Amino acid sequence: MKLGSTLFLRIAVNLIGVPILALCIFGLPRIAIEAFAQTGRGSEFTYVVLGILFLMYISAIPFYFALYQALKLLRYIDKNEAFSQISVKALKNIRSCAILISVFYMVALPFIYVVAEWDDAPGLIVIGLIITFASMVIAVFAAVLKKLLQEAIDIKSENDLTV
Repeated sequence: MKLGSTLFLRIAVNLIGVPILALCIFGLPRIAIEAFAQTGRGSEFTYVVLGILFLMYISAIPFYFALYQALKLLRYIDKNEAFSQISVKALKNIRSCAILISVFYMVALPFIYVVAEWDDAPGLIVIGLIITFASMVIAVFAAVLKKLLQEAIDIKSENDLTV
């Protein structure tokens, strides 16, 4: 296939990573600075916020690994290697990363609840649930694609042996 056939998807994958990177570089440190300022005023609330920030930073690792696997999958499509075991492995890695992100945010939900109660902002809980749910949807979608791709590879190998 031509490189241009997946160009739009490559751009989309890269654009998905930019807001998260900006959040990790600019947004989360500001929240941490404000949390530390609250500690100076005698609030134990800082530790809850820092726990959430820690989980958010840790969840960025599987997020970017999944984006990298998606780019590898697009490269395999460009090289006409889409129906191969390396593509199945990339989908398996994407599924694992999505499950891991979902678990991280499920762990963070009690902390988010404490922050939402303290700040009277129930929308925070909804945001945590949306991230968890979206990650699980991606995990299920990647698992279905992995299974379909594996079956297509099996059928292809059977047809190659039948001459």
